[in-house]
Amino acid sequence: MGHSKLSAAELRSQLSHPVIDADGHLIETAPVFKRHLREYVRDIGGADLAARIESVLDFDETVLKPWGRMTPDEQRAIWATRPPWWSHPAAASLDRATAHLPRLMYERLDDLGIDFAILYPSRTLTTTAIKEDEVRQVACRALNAFNADVYAEFADRMTVVAQIPMHTPDEAIAALDHAAELGFKAIMFNGLIHRPVGPVGRGDGSDAAPNWGSGSADRLDTLGLDSAYDYDSVWAHCLELGLAPATHTPGQGWGSRRSVSSYMYNHIGSFGASMEAVCKSLFMGGVTRRFPGLSFALLEGGVGWACTLFSDIIGHWKKRNRDTIQLLDPAKLDIDRTMKLFAEYGGERFNADPDAVREFFSKLEPDPPELDEWAACEIDSVEDIANLFVPHFYFGCEADDPSVSWAFNDRVNPLGAKLRAMFSSDMGHWDVPDMTGILGEAYELVEKDLLTPDDFRDFTCTNPVRFYTSANPGFFDGTRVAGQLGDVADSRD
Repeated sequence: MGHSKLSAAELRSQLSHPVIDADGHLIETAPVFKRHLREYVRDIGGADLAARIESVLDFDETVLKPWGRMTPDEQRAIWATRPPWWSHPAAASLDRATAHLPRLMYERLDDLGIDFAILYPSRTLTTTAIKEDEVRQVACRALNAFNADVYAEFADRMTVVAQIPMHTPDEAIAALDHAAELGFKAIMFNGLIHRPVGPVGRGDGSDAAPNWGSGSADRLDTLGLDSAYDYDSVWAHCLELGLAPATHTPGQGWGSRRSVSSYMYNHIGSFGASMEAVCKSLFMGGVTRRFPGLSFALLEGGVGWACTLFSDIIGHWKKRNRDTIQLLDPAKLDIDRTMKLFAEYGGERFNADPDAVREFFSKLEPDPPELDEWAACEIDSVEDIANLFVPHFYFGCEADDPSVSWAFNDRVNPLGAKLRAMFSSDMGHWDVPDMTGILGEAYELVEKDLLTPDDFRDFTCTNPVRFYTSANPGFFDGTRVAGQLGDVADSRD
């Protein structure tokens, strides 16, 4: 009988290592938070601000109901993105309650085969994207303070992340300091900032559905390349505070994921698209070069896109690095030889006006302002690319994600690399029909010989530990797994 047929607890008992859930989810219980909201913002902005925050954080009121009140013609007139619907467990009442209740989740972790869980938000996942500065900043503080209080007594088995808004470096640093004061060990930063382009501002009718998606007058700021700000002070502060940055920013509502009718169309590949944008920006912006001690987690998008990105970066650098780009300099074209070849092989059609053809080849493109588009990375070899990419990026992969096997396939990945995929339960969301089946579903990759037992250990233990201890070696001190990690904590590099 295969391990996937065993209960999660039985499967866990046969493993020689702990199971670390790098990306579990809590579901916010809105009435409970609202009841305490005013006490968390009282000293910051008073009752009026609390009411504004309460309104913005009501996902049904600000996103679902406005979309639902529009006719199909009205939705199409402003191209209103179809938001998520029926996005949490319903028939599985025990699982639904587990995601809401910290004590119940704490008691069920053994049944789920999970030793320690890092928990991310669900309905408040886009709080860091609220447009109004004061509301965004105070809402994040209030949520962080509430979660710090609620989850404090369960710290030996699970921890919740602090939400870090990133619209400006000053905003982010203030939020990081507040999170550290509250005792947070894990953070979630907003990896994509929707910024208006030009004086027009938003042009997508977004007032009908605030804080959702982007419009034609928006651009995506991905914090590394072409950013509106220099975020190096933020990355340095993460290291100072011992907080490894993770991003879980949705990719729905922008680009090709703006269907007015289909949530599934918008959801498929959305996290992968947003994570790829952030990862590529941080790499090409030279962040991993300037901060060799910093690692980033890119969550819920799987790792298939990262395998492709890693290969593409190497392929593009080989063809267009500071040396090989010279082969593409238009000035190097031998026009006389080219014209002789046209005369010999072109026939009447291609030689009807040789002067025009010569003029065509003689026109040079304007020189680019920078020949080396990899300059920020300071790359001299493909090995440099691997060193700047592989140890610095970690990828949250759900249990049913077959691309995990690609991440560990050193015969396919360039330079024999194994990308750092991390086990992420995604418990609490609609794509997990049974929480007790998560670990077994992940282990099926071993049963199918797509992962080795050592790969599975790295997936469910080593890589999560590597990431969360990368900035804070004592991340797991005082937890249930502290004595079970063996030499895992020593393999962070």
